[in-house]
Amino acid sequence: MSSSTGKPHLGHGTGGPPHNARPAPLVESPAARVVWAIARLSLGWVFVWAFLDKAFGLGHETPAAKAWINGGSPTEGFLKSATKGPLASAYQGMAGAVWADWLFMIGLAAAGVALMLGIGMRIAAVAGTVLLVMMWSAVLPPENNVFMDYRLIYAILLIGLALVRAGDTLGLGRWWERTALVRRCPVLK
Repeated sequence: MSSSTGKPHLGHGTGGPPHNARPAPLVESPAARVVWAIARLSLGWVFVWAFLDKAFGLGHETPAAKAWINGGSPTEGFLKSATKGPLASAYQGMAGAVWADWLFMIGLAAAGVALMLGIGMRIAAVAGTVLLVMMWSAVLPPENNVFMDYRLIYAILLIGLALVRAGDTLGLGRWWERTALVRRCPVLK
């Protein structure tokens, strides 16, 4: 509608918001917050499960005989036999190295626990993204696409989870930010 001046009527003075007022960003809606929290918990479980299966040989991907606690290497099988492409020889050289096993398992556990609890989301996003991009680069080109696979999608999701503060909903993110440790060292948010 337009007024007698020929300018569009903006709805001011009608008791409601102006017709051109923008709604709150969708990410701020309670439903969106819960969806982001569920995505965080789901991705956290992906990391936690991978850690548990490799550490204890729960039989899904890792048989008990090859469990880390039984002397198996969490990196050896994948890095020796599944790597391909331009970086394969570099990754194959790391296969079974104690330092690679420890870094891999610490990365899985730390990212998974941080995501599940909703704490340290920035560090979890950075560490998890590095881990996922390395796993992606070990199998170039990916099996089902020229370059895109679930590892890159998970990495993008991790970054998004940190940006929208997904740890604040169904998580301990708000409490974590108020701790003395995080106030002294904000990079831990």
